[in-house]
Amino acid sequence: MTRLHDLFDQQQQSPWLDNLRRDWITSGELANWVGQGVRGLTSNPTIFQNAIGTSDAYDEELATFVEAGDSVEEAYWGLVKTDIRGALGVLAGVHAESNGEDGYVSVEVAPALAHDAEGTIAAARELDGDIAAPNLYIKIPGTEAGLGAIQQVTSEGISVNVTLLFSLERYAAVIEAYLSGLEA
Repeated sequence: MTRLHDLFDQQQQSPWLDNLRRDWITSGELANWVGQGVRGLTSNPTIFQNAIGTSDAYDEELATFVEAGDSVEEAYWGLVKTDIRGALGVLAGVHAESNGEDGYVSVEVAPALAHDAEGTIAAARELDGDIAAPNLYIKIPGTEAGLGAIQQVTSEGISVNVTLLFSLERYAAVIEAYLSGLEA
């Protein structure tokens, strides 16, 4: 037993990693973290920028995107989706063992969409459809535009993780959007 296991067993707190790297998946390091008690993982564009920019683990797949003529954005999302799928696989056992309470991996929509409800909805649908895993969370910013997106995608059965919450008032608005989405 580790302190992370104790945290879950004694306090019902689920430890998550706020980081992801391709080499963690391929080397078994992420699986080791899960064995040590990690029960979920979140990512964001800054995490991926750092991982892609400081590792050669992405070079081969990136070359295939370049050869195919994909844009920088298409290549970025291709790399992200590969890592997210890998992490989802590593955490699938936690998801199954916990009956869907844990074992999630969160991927954030593009930050440029923070004030674009329709763009956020489209991005969430695309990520959810392309990755298609029961333990996937789509991270949506809790901006004014994000509220409508949260409500809509929740109503469609897409699992959401809300980020960028900076006040109790906005937290209450997010809860209302989420509940409205469940009731739709």
